[in-house]
Amino acid sequence: MTLDNCSQLSRLKGYNIMEHMTFGFIGLGLIGGSIAKSLKLHDSSLYIYAYDANPDNLQLALKEHIVDTSLSALTDTCTNENGSSVYCLSQCDVIFLCAPVSKNNENLGILKDFISPNTLLTDVGSVKSGIHKLIEQYGMTQQFIGGHPMTGSEKSGFANAQSIILENAYYILTPTQDVSCDKIEFLKNLVSAIGALPIILEPEKHDYITAAISHVPHLIAAALVNLVKDSDDTEAMMKTLAAGGFKDITRIASSSPEMWESICMDNSKNITALMDDYIEALSTIRTQVCEQEKGSVHALFTKSRDYRDSFADTARGPIQKTYLFYVDIPDVTGSIATLATILASHSISIKNIGIVHNREFEEGVLRIEFYESSAKQQAMELLTTMKYEVFDRR
Repeated sequence: MTLDNCSQLSRLKGYNIMEHMTFGFIGLGLIGGSIAKSLKLHDSSLYIYAYDANPDNLQLALKEHIVDTSLSALTDTCTNENGSSVYCLSQCDVIFLCAPVSKNNENLGILKDFISPNTLLTDVGSVKSGIHKLIEQYGMTQQFIGGHPMTGSEKSGFANAQSIILENAYYILTPTQDVSCDKIEFLKNLVSAIGALPIILEPEKHDYITAAISHVPHLIAAALVNLVKDSDDTEAMMKTLAAGGFKDITRIASSSPEMWESICMDNSKNITALMDDYIEALSTIRTQVCEQEKGSVHALFTKSRDYRDSFADTARGPIQKTYLFYVDIPDVTGSIATLATILASHSISIKNIGIVHNREFEEGVLRIEFYESSAKQQAMELLTTMKYEVFDRR
């Protein structure tokens, strides 16, 4: 099936929105792989072509039957099951650009020479202004809708892709001025079909928002980790004692350096403007602490606590939400195994479990993390009824 006109798109609403459609993926890492898995899970009749610079990603996707045909190069010809050379990407109904931001821009320059005008093109980059400018330059504004699923992980690659990371995640769409309403409605329905929550934004507004809630926090986390590294002693006591709050707020510093370098370069204007504000705020806080202005420092924590506590708890953001709580258990042999067995006997899957050695910022000696909110809630109720003391973590 090809998308000959917008009226066909509008008729694709509903449960079978993707039935027998053909999708192309340029980049099949964590996000691209997760979207591809979600599409196949929703409708196994669809066909997926994929290209990735890392052949291991493609081989694993083929092995898991997520990708039907892999491309060894970013061209419009590929080899089918019979060994014949056929057109591939130009036959796609939808193509996702899922490489790092700067690489998406480069790949777009290649695709423009053979992509069909009937193909709906979208991307998943966390910076939108740059690619929108290229789309306008290439005269492709009638077939492009920018996209950004606001989810992720510090891990990367298809091996870590999961359809579940898109569930209840905000998925930002940034349409061009020329793209039709039917195409926008189609992509909104597709996003909803794979479990995400579509939101329409202008590209410039998107970039300013993500700079504030994602890009600058990643830089702050990286700088904080390096501060501790450079300030530590030869015995590495800071590293040994780092836990609880420090590990939580710096977890995102483990993200891909290549990806975040690209993001910082492409959204530098917004990032630097917000960092200027942050540096000014830090300077003010430094003065308040230095001068021991108790009231000002108290007001700082009160204001931040109240605003943080008002955050919605229903969707994943660009910094992936964690579902965890803490439990006090007796220091006796087998106590952790007993608790794990209780959860397993009730079919509750644990993502991670560990003892908290530094409890300065935490209650409970055992930290338990889950894949889903429902599993966390079920585990809390179960352990509470069994007289365990459980401490929730928002």
